[in-house]
Amino acid sequence: MKQEQLLLKERPNGLPDKNTFQFNEVEVNEPAKEEMLVKTLYVSVDPYMRGRMSDAPSYAAPFEVGSPLKGGTVSQVVKSNSDRFAAGDLVTGNLDFQEYNVVKADQVRKVGTNGLEPSNALSVLGMPAMTAYFGMMHIGEPKKGETVVVSGAAGAVGQIAGQLAKKAGARVVGIVGSEKKAAYITETLGFDAVVEYKKGNVSKQLQETCPDGIDVYYENVGGEISDAVWPLLNVFARVPVCGAISAYNLEEGEQDIGLRVQQFLIKSRVKMQGLLVGDFAEHYDEAYQALEEAVSNGELKFEETIHEGFHAIPDAFLGLFSGENIGKQLVKVADKE
Repeated sequence: MKQEQLLLKERPNGLPDKNTFQFNEVEVNEPAKEEMLVKTLYVSVDPYMRGRMSDAPSYAAPFEVGSPLKGGTVSQVVKSNSDRFAAGDLVTGNLDFQEYNVVKADQVRKVGTNGLEPSNALSVLGMPAMTAYFGMMHIGEPKKGETVVVSGAAGAVGQIAGQLAKKAGARVVGIVGSEKKAAYITETLGFDAVVEYKKGNVSKQLQETCPDGIDVYYENVGGEISDAVWPLLNVFARVPVCGAISAYNLEEGEQDIGLRVQQFLIKSRVKMQGLLVGDFAEHYDEAYQALEEAVSNGELKFEETIHEGFHAIPDAFLGLFSGENIGKQLVKVADKE
């Protein structure tokens, strides 16, 4: 049986394009002892994948040119030679972007949907939501009455981070790039105020929406938007740094130079800490239980933007950098059997 896979054709310089990706057809392998054959149902496309397309030193190994891209997936077990899983089970893991994968039992974990959609294992109960939880609750530590600002507020991480801050009793301001996203975070998610950066003068908008300054800034974008935040940080403010998507597609030799942040960190004694979800592995159960409970009782709302078909993966990935998605960007590859 043949299957398709998505390869990294060449390393991009700047924004990836059609020359970055290549589809390839290969045979589907049979699982050996203690292995399983799984069929891909959904794949997750995430901004961090852009960094792995480069061969610059980073926290994650780069993708290899000529090899499949890899990322979060939800799959269904087709054939199992492991006692831990049976045919029909849903599993999630970090697997090659291809229609089928042969995996060992310790490469995936079982997904209990509990009435939710399988895709939710990659969004509101997946890596983005866990990242939002650890960044906001373990680093940001929002308190009742404080002002929290979330950039990329309508994205996969931002939508969850802002709601967690609201749940803690904070006043939450979201930064977004369109009226549609502004309506989503205020009317659906319950954010208290919004800044639309494409309307210009982000500094003035932030001053108007944060008259008492900023106690927590959940950083997802970097660049000029964040430059407007630094002067408004209150004493002992906290800044969880999740991402800086504005700089992910710089061309070779191009520099991301903005306002020097040190003076503001010193003046206000700010705690600024980068985070990777893997740093909090010992707290995974805590986060998952909190998120699952909040989803089940309706406290946590979320959106998924789902593209259809394996060949939609490149366009879905590139859509992350044009701001097209609301919530988690996913690709549906196949239906559950």
